[in-house]
Amino acid sequence: MIQHDASALRFARNLSPSLVVLALAAGLSAPALAQTAPAPAIQPGAPVEAQPAPAAAPVQEERAVINRILVRGNQRIDQTTILSYLPIQPGDTVDPQVLDVAVRTLTRTQLFADVQLGIQPNGDLIVEIVENPIINQVVFEGNSAIGDTKLTEEVTLKPRGIYTRARIQEDVGKIVELYRLSGRIGATVTPKIVQLDQNRVDVVFEINEGPETGVRAITFLGNEAFSDNELREVMVTKQSQWWRLFGTTDNYDPNRVDYDREQLRKFYTNRGYYDFRVISAISELSPDDSAFAITMTVDEGDRYNFGNVEVVTENDRLNPDFLRALLPIRSGDLYESDKIESAVDALTFAAGSAGYAFVEIDPEYTANPETDTVDVTFRVREGQRVYVDRINIIGNTRTLDNVVRREMMLSEGDAFNRTLLERSRNNLRGLGFFKDVTVEEARGSAPDRSVVNVTVQEQPTGELSVGAGFSSVDSFVLNLGITERNFRGRGQNVVARVEWGSLRQQIDFRFTEPKFLGRDLRAGFDAFHSRYDLSEYSSYDYRSTGGGLRLSYPLNGYTLLSTRYFLKSDEIIVPSNYCAVGGSGSTALCDQVGSFLNSSAGYTLLVDRRNDPLRPTRGWTGSLRQDFAGIGGDVNYVKTEADLSAYWGISPEWIVTATASTGYVTGWGGDPIRINDRFFKGGNSFRGFETAGMGPRDLLTTDALGGNFYAIGSLELTVPNYLPEEYGIRTSLFADVGTLGVLDDRYTVTSTGATDPNIVDELALRASAGVSIHWRSPMGPIRFDISKVLGKEDYDKTESFRFSTSTQF
Repeated sequence: MIQHDASALRFARNLSPSLVVLALAAGLSAPALAQTAPAPAIQPGAPVEAQPAPAAAPVQEERAVINRILVRGNQRIDQTTILSYLPIQPGDTVDPQVLDVAVRTLTRTQLFADVQLGIQPNGDLIVEIVENPIINQVVFEGNSAIGDTKLTEEVTLKPRGIYTRARIQEDVGKIVELYRLSGRIGATVTPKIVQLDQNRVDVVFEINEGPETGVRAITFLGNEAFSDNELREVMVTKQSQWWRLFGTTDNYDPNRVDYDREQLRKFYTNRGYYDFRVISAISELSPDDSAFAITMTVDEGDRYNFGNVEVVTENDRLNPDFLRALLPIRSGDLYESDKIESAVDALTFAAGSAGYAFVEIDPEYTANPETDTVDVTFRVREGQRVYVDRINIIGNTRTLDNVVRREMMLSEGDAFNRTLLERSRNNLRGLGFFKDVTVEEARGSAPDRSVVNVTVQEQPTGELSVGAGFSSVDSFVLNLGITERNFRGRGQNVVARVEWGSLRQQIDFRFTEPKFLGRDLRAGFDAFHSRYDLSEYSSYDYRSTGGGLRLSYPLNGYTLLSTRYFLKSDEIIVPSNYCAVGGSGSTALCDQVGSFLNSSAGYTLLVDRRNDPLRPTRGWTGSLRQDFAGIGGDVNYVKTEADLSAYWGISPEWIVTATASTGYVTGWGGDPIRINDRFFKGGNSFRGFETAGMGPRDLLTTDALGGNFYAIGSLELTVPNYLPEEYGIRTSLFADVGTLGVLDDRYTVTSTGATDPNIVDELALRASAGVSIHWRSPMGPIRFDISKVLGKEDYDKTESFRFSTSTQF
């Protein structure tokens, strides 16, 4: 038998330093258990709670020097792995405290159901273990309200994982919480295990979901300014009603009730009630456990206005008078808590634009009950000027880093500027390569350094587009195109398109390099062949084959200048004998029969001051386009077009968009304007009228002749449709008004100088109104236009419905 030394001091000197540290780390004031009794066998189908905990073993009082360490009972786990966890080595001197630390260390690995340590008379340390079972499968029984997939995601126990009592009890709590959040307060979960061979178990969660606990009534006490119904609309929790069959907001959830208290506070404080508070929220369960009655007691207080509004800074680098002018708050305005948040955002943005990336802005409030005003002081602690340490690009699995970096308005080493950072984000979103773009700053390697993290979420940049349209004469056109806006991840744009229909056939190929020669130049080329069979609209067949070169470069952050040169061969074909002597064709068409070479150069000046390139809610954009034909070739003209779009966001759901466009083409050198160079409007360009459905027309043949001038205005209001945002459906009301006309005089006047009665060319106003529905469907964007023509000429051709669709790959 090993003798025990009563002298603690002498024992500490003899004990190895490593074991002393282990014993002290355990924090034990008295000898701990050195071993645990074997775990009872797991009974098939027995509840986990029914299995007793390991019994304590007798306390050993001896100390000994370890000769060897022998591991017994291991099946799957290698002996070397077990010894690596064991804080004892051969040659160490141990006592019960050290053995207890070793037991606890092995137990904490969660690999073993039972651990026992014993020392033989010859100094051998026997490590007896019982490995935790391996989970064969996890089964849920009794669940119907929540599916197996959702429950499997929630629990931590997985097939081929290690089973422990602690983890199964943790999963029971997670399942109960999941049911509680779904409105089933009375749900219970009983875990059971089924013993299999080879130390494997099946884990079974027996679930009693219980009744769905609804909300019978929501009552308010103390409210005078707003009725119970108004306050109920503010809350997320709703009273149970039969029509809320598919919702869960009428199920009782205490976390949701806490959130509703905050919603009520925001509602009142945004309407002047500065000192509003919810005194209590009491939930009472009905005797049959089917529903709760919620009673909220509120103290509305008085209605306050803003008093003195001040901005205080630590130094003069940020002028407080300038910052005060940026605040959306004025003295005497009704107190609104949201305006405080907007003011903090405005000050933070202004400080960031001045180079201070990390500022602390603390609004301080002083309530004056006598005057019902609240004084607000914004204390700005701007810190020191910050420079960009580095820019990290995250999430670009396909797009190359340099494609993202070249859109950034900041580079490493530049002074931090929040305005340029926001413009960089808009540049990246405008590429159309990414579903989401976030730009955040973090502290860098030094207090005056900032790290910019650009996180992007790639989205499909290839598009397979299909478009179709119906008109009042049952014409049908199908468009098929392949577009890749981010070719090879380099930001290059490639378009290959085929359009086929009874009216139009076209093959088109375009390539664009956004950073030509490594500079901020956008260069590209086009090649195309097209045929327009407009016999149903204008009795001619138009064919064009050619190509062109394009070059664009920005003049500043908002203005882009594009130049181009195109060379194409145009051919006009009419039916046999249409233009023969005695034929029915008009000179406005017959003068253009044959082939002509068109050589033209042009430019486009684009200004974009929108706040968002994809879904603008404020700002404007406009363009001016001019083309000069006659650089060689057979055609001479000057064509000018301009358009302007403006956006006003009344609210996130209500957005007003106003657009205006105009164009004029005139010949030079005695040349008239050929029919293929005139303007045709209708279809997508003027809703309610079919393609070439408005403007000058030959009454004898009903041929559309196009016009040399047009002016169109459109007003569109995006309205809420009260559908869930995830449906991706946007609805807008529109009204279009405009005119088209002004043929060359030689086509409207006969050889005798009289007006040709068969040619109508009246600059009469046309108007239409209707509804547009935009749907981001799983197949891609789909748009429906339903139109009602309000003003037209008798010879115009109209349509009431049009749709188009595209799908991404």
